[in-house]
Amino acid sequence: MALRSGRTRGTGRSENTEITRTPLGAVRRAQTITTYGVGAMIAVEDQSYIVCGLDSWRNVRKSDELYEPRLQHWLRVARFQLPPADEPSSGDGIRVRLFPEMYSCGTCKKLQEFKRFGSPTGKSLCGACDKPLTPSRFVVACENGHLDDFPYFEWVHKKSEPNRDPNEKVKHELTLESSGQTASLRSVVIKCSCGVRPVSLEGAFGGGAMFALGIKCKGRRPWLGHDANEPACTATPRTLQRGASAAWFSISRSALSIPPWSESLQQRLNQHYDMFSGLLDDGVSDSVLLNAIKRTDVMDDDRFTADQVLAAIHRRRELEASALPDSDEAAPMLESANELRREEYNQLYDGTRIVSRDENFECVPAAGDGSALPYGIKRSMLVKRLREVRALESFTRVTMPDPASGDTRRAAMANGAVDWLPAIEVSGEGVFLAIDEDLLQTWEQRPGPMTRSDQIWHNHTMLLRERAERTGSKVRLDDVRSPVTPRYVLLHTLAHVLINEWSLDCGYPSAALRERLYVDKDMAGVLIYTATSDSAGSLGGVVAQGEHRKLYETLESALSRAEWCSQDPPCMESEASGTNSLNLAACYACVLLAETSCETNNVFLDRAMLIGTQDDPSTGFFYKGD
Repeated sequence: MALRSGRTRGTGRSENTEITRTPLGAVRRAQTITTYGVGAMIAVEDQSYIVCGLDSWRNVRKSDELYEPRLQHWLRVARFQLPPADEPSSGDGIRVRLFPEMYSCGTCKKLQEFKRFGSPTGKSLCGACDKPLTPSRFVVACENGHLDDFPYFEWVHKKSEPNRDPNEKVKHELTLESSGQTASLRSVVIKCSCGVRPVSLEGAFGGGAMFALGIKCKGRRPWLGHDANEPACTATPRTLQRGASAAWFSISRSALSIPPWSESLQQRLNQHYDMFSGLLDDGVSDSVLLNAIKRTDVMDDDRFTADQVLAAIHRRRELEASALPDSDEAAPMLESANELRREEYNQLYDGTRIVSRDENFECVPAAGDGSALPYGIKRSMLVKRLREVRALESFTRVTMPDPASGDTRRAAMANGAVDWLPAIEVSGEGVFLAIDEDLLQTWEQRPGPMTRSDQIWHNHTMLLRERAERTGSKVRLDDVRSPVTPRYVLLHTLAHVLINEWSLDCGYPSAALRERLYVDKDMAGVLIYTATSDSAGSLGGVVAQGEHRKLYETLESALSRAEWCSQDPPCMESEASGTNSLNLAACYACVLLAETSCETNNVFLDRAMLIGTQDDPSTGFFYKGD
C-alpha cells in the first residue's frame, strides 16, 4: 500500500488538498488494520506523518471490495474495502499528513512549526542552517482519541510565570536544548525569547501534569484536517512519545464466513445486491425482480435458477431487517458470547455436508467414534476451509480498549458519513474443539476453580470501576462487574497451550495461529486456525491436529508441558500477574502468546485451571482423580 502526502493550500481544507503523486513509503495491507490505520502516526525517513481519514481514499478498485453480510450488518456498513495496493492500477494510495507539526533544529535549536523553517520542497532541512530537522518526540492525546502537538508554549510559560498576561505583546521564539548530562527529561529544556525562566520537560508524562497546569484537550483530529476539531472534549490530555504504542490502539472486528453467506450463490450476489435491494426498496414485484436477475451474470453457468437467486435475495433482506446483534444494552461484554459467535459456534459444532470448491467454509467431524478423544473433549471438528474478514471499526488512544468492559470509545474514521470500512480477508484452516458440558459444569462448582477465578474477577472488577469513575460514567459503580468466569479462563488458557504445542508439532510459527473463543453459559468451544494471509495460512498441518489420536497425543503433551514453567514456583504461586494483574499462573515462559494470536491481549489466563495446583490438583479441569 503506497502512502502519499496530502499537502494543503490556504485554509488547509480537504477540498483544497493538492495531492503529491510520488509515494512517500509503503506498508502492508494488513498493517492498515492492525498498526498503521486511520489516525495512526508513521515515521518515513526523517519525517513523521499521520494517516488520513477514509474520506481521503480515492480511486479504489471495484474488485477490491469485500463482503461479509453478517459483519456488515453488525457494523452497519454496506461493504468493506481492501486498502489499495502499491500498484497504480489499484488506486493512488492512502493519504498522510505531516504530524506532529512542531519540529526542532539541532544546530540553531529553534523549536517551531515545520512550515516556519523554510525547508526546500520535498526535504526536511532548516532554511537557516541547512541542517536536518527533527519532528517533535512528544505529542499529547486523550482517551477520546484526540491528538495534538505537545503544548511547548503553554508548558514553559505556565510553569515559569503562571500569572503572566498571555496577551502581553512580546515576541516568543522557542528553543529546545539538551544538556546531555542524563538521559532523563530533566536534561531537555525549553526556553523562550520573552525571558521567562527555562523549564525542563521533567514530569511531563505524569497523569495529571496537563491538568495541574490547566491545559485542556483542544479536541484536535489532525488525521481529518485542520477544521475537524471537537472543542467540547472534557478528557484530560496525556503526554506520549510519538512512537509509543499507546498513541494508537486499533478496534477491529471480525467474522467467519459461514453458510448460507459462504455459499456460491451468496458470493455471486455480492456485486449485484445493491441493485436488487434498491428495486425492492422501490416496491417492485417479484416478477420484475426475476427479470432483473435474468439480465445479470448470476445464472450464466446454469448452476442456479432465477427462483433460487430470488430466495437468496430475500434471505439477505431478512438479515438486514433483523435486530442488530449489538443493539441490545444487555449484550454480553465479552465478544466470545455475542450473537455473531453463537451463530458460528452452532455451525462449527454441526459441521457441513458436501460443499463445492468455490465455497468458503467446510467443516467435518474428525474420523472415529470418539473413543480416542482425550478426556474432557466432546467433539473435534476439522475446518478444512474457512474465510475470515477483519475490519478496522475505529481506534482509541492512551488506554487500550478493554474487550471485556463494554468500552464505547470510538474515534472518528472520516469527516462525514461513510458506508464502508477498510478490511482484509484471511483464508485458511483450523480445528474446532467442543468441551464436554457435563464435566465442565461439575468442574465449575469445585472450590479451586471458583476461588482462582474470583481473584481475576475481583481485580478486573476493580479496574472497570476505576475506569468508570475516572471517565464519569453514569452507570452505578456497584453495577460494574467483570464478566470473567472459570469457564472462560479455562478455554482461553487451553487455546494458548494448544497453540504453543501445535506450533512445535506441525511447523507453524505460533504467531501464524490464532484463537477464537466461544464461551457462554451454554457454549464451550475454541477454534484454533491459521491467521495469516500469506502462504503460511494454507500448509495443511493444522487440520491434521484435530484427528482423534493425534489430538490425544498433542493435548497430553501440552498439559504435561504446562505442569512446569521455568519461572516456577513464582509463576504458579502468583496471586496476580500480567497486565493490570488480570492473570494468575501465566507468563511468557509458559502460556502467553504473540498479541496477534490472542483475542484479549494476553489476559484472563491461568494454567492451574488446566492442571491444578500442588495443593489442590482438582482445580485442574483435566484432573481425573486418583
